[in-house]
Amino acid sequence: MNPKYEKQIKKGVLEILVLKLLENDEKYGYQLIIELKEKSNGMFTLKEGTLYPILYRLEDEKLVKSRWSEPKGKEISRKYYQITDKGSQELKELYQLWHAFEENVTGILEE
Repeated sequence: MNPKYEKQIKKGVLEILVLKLLENDEKYGYQLIIELKEKSNGMFTLKEGTLYPILYRLEDEKLVKSRWSEPKGKEISRKYYQITDKGSQELKELYQLWHAFEENVTGILEE
């Protein structure tokens, strides 16, 4: 696959994937990176420098909120992200948009 096109396609779906991973449980950044890699069979292997700007943008838009955990013993404090009600609504809308996009692109490609 042409890396240039692959990068463009992936960039367009990262927000929806991050929101989806936060739909049921709060997670910290590294958890999101690992889960995204595992659930995508390695297709989405993000670096922290890619993920954190997305999380900050989603937080600025009030689609996610964050909190710092209390350190326990030798465990360090972690910043956890959780989807907001606004984020859940946005996820539903993005899913509908993605479904329509996928359906129409597939229709053209399979002509």
